[in-house]
Amino acid sequence: MQAQDLEFIMKSIRQYLQMRPDSADTVEGIARFWIDWQGEPLQISMVSQALENMRNAGELESRNVGGRTIWHARR
Repeated sequence: MQAQDLEFIMKSIRQYLQMRPDSADTVEGIARFWIDWQGEPLQISMVSQALENMRNAGELESRNVGGRTIWHARR
């Protein structure tokens, strides 16, 4: 189930960024606003793992701003 959950999250993030390529947010903001959960949201740790996977694949970048990690599409 975890692999399916990660794929769902990553697909949702990709779709969001396709429509809004300049978007950037924290893991909490991404979990809340970028993903249409269609029911109960998954744990924030799953969103964090998906973001890390996407960074490792070269799709996303992160930067620290005011002590918070902000995620955005790789430029």
